[in-house]
Amino acid sequence: MRILFVKLSSIGDIVHTLPALAAVRKALPAAEISWAVEKSSAEILRGNALINNLIEVDTRSLRGGKIIEEILLDASRQIRQLRKFEFDAALDFQGLLKSGAIAKFSKAKRLYGFDKSNLREPASRFLLTETIEIPKQIHVIRKNLALAEKALSIPVPTENFEFPIATSDEHKAEAAKIISETGEKFAILNPAGGWVTKLWHAEKFGALADKLWEENGMVSVVTTAPNETNLADKVLQNSKSGKVFLAQTSLKGFYELAKRARVYVGGDTGPTHLAVAANAPVVGIFGPTEWWRNGSPNPADICVERNDINCRVDCHRRSCSNWICMDISVETVFDAVQKRLGK
Repeated sequence: MRILFVKLSSIGDIVHTLPALAAVRKALPAAEISWAVEKSSAEILRGNALINNLIEVDTRSLRGGKIIEEILLDASRQIRQLRKFEFDAALDFQGLLKSGAIAKFSKAKRLYGFDKSNLREPASRFLLTETIEIPKQIHVIRKNLALAEKALSIPVPTENFEFPIATSDEHKAEAAKIISETGEKFAILNPAGGWVTKLWHAEKFGALADKLWEENGMVSVVTTAPNETNLADKVLQNSKSGKVFLAQTSLKGFYELAKRARVYVGGDTGPTHLAVAANAPVVGIFGPTEWWRNGSPNPADICVERNDINCRVDCHRRSCSNWICMDISVETVFDAVQKRLGK
């Protein structure tokens, strides 16, 4: 059986789909599994032994800024890449018009996706041949597993999810170099996030780093992407202890680092989901998004959130004039860290 996974981005969304990949491979070991993904998010899937064909697409290249002839040529090239394989089934885990279009262009015999109420862009329903009804208020990992289960008639796990990620000696060495400077007793703090409304104040991460050192003797590794150095600098500037180590790692280097962290603290962002995949002890700080949907499925992990305000219901705002959901004290987050550490 030839199966196409369509999950284009982002890093967190791809991580949330990995347990479905593991379940399909376990149930159908002889299947030929392909995965269509944006080039910008493909690194986390490269080298994965469970994927036979990694199909990297670039939907951004089909947007404005080019003459129509260039756009058509680029689209034609990407469609030819998809059609090299004769798929029996395509599973659209994204629920967008562009992901549905990629499934459609693949010419798979069956195109599976979520029912209309669970599609991020309901208009993409017309691109599918089969829709799968999913229970309401379900974690996104379980939502993806339910799609694979019902589309392919396979058993899927209800707990202890697998997150297959392939790393190399280079990624392990990247993590080991950081640990050689910090020591084995370290926390990872990630002050970044895709939306400004998801950010806990970087200054508070600095104060949290001080408490981690003073109370636990734990150095804090602050991880950010190259375009987030301003956040890392704010953390460092607001730490009086100086026990803060700034690091910019590759995705897989971060994954290897998270495997060895004593605790991870961050918001609803890709590195948090990678830390969950690495089985690091996680404390999540959530505001406009929901822990029950996007957070860790590990019951031992902890979410710090404000339940004393009523504006978080179905929020998902990327900007806000009443931004109070992330107004959480350092003491509250530190207490959650201590609890996660069993202290």
